[in-house]
Amino acid sequence: MERQFQEILKFVGEDLNREGLRDTPRRAAKAWKCLTAGYQADVEKVINNAIFETDDDEMIIVKDIELYSTCEHHLLPFFGKCHVGYIPDGKIIGLSKVARIVDIFARRLQIQENLTRQIAETLMKYTGAKGVGVVIEAQHLCMMMRGVEKQNSVMKTSCMLGLFRKENSTRAEFLSLIK
Repeated sequence: MERQFQEILKFVGEDLNREGLRDTPRRAAKAWKCLTAGYQADVEKVINNAIFETDDDEMIIVKDIELYSTCEHHLLPFFGKCHVGYIPDGKIIGLSKVARIVDIFARRLQIQENLTRQIAETLMKYTGAKGVGVVIEAQHLCMMMRGVEKQNSVMKTSCMLGLFRKENSTRAEFLSLIK
């Protein structure tokens, strides 16, 4: 990957011997390993059996989970917040595991629409919840730095599964609690 970054820097007309750029290919390769770490992550290993029995059947919400991802179309970042809710059906998941699931899928080349669905489907699969709702609000540098250059635009996506999709009152409760 370092060699590829050297080629990119040469292509844009930079001098690889310039002091500020001497270690840039190495640093950039290291940064991209971090930005795409989700490809190496195994959801089951990350969850690590942190699924627990419960009699609770009330909605559980984790909101304002910060996320950073990379647009698969322009290789530019998008960032924002993810809000997750679910209604247990005998099982709950460890709190930190919700944020870790968000990170696994965010740390891949991605579009926000798919990211939202991947998080919801994963939580539904591993918890067997009666319903899952996921809302992501994010700003996209591909829209802010290039193209239409709109600085204050925010994209919102949602995925509602189970009771969150079937029951208007469940969906409304979730949406009101994440405001």
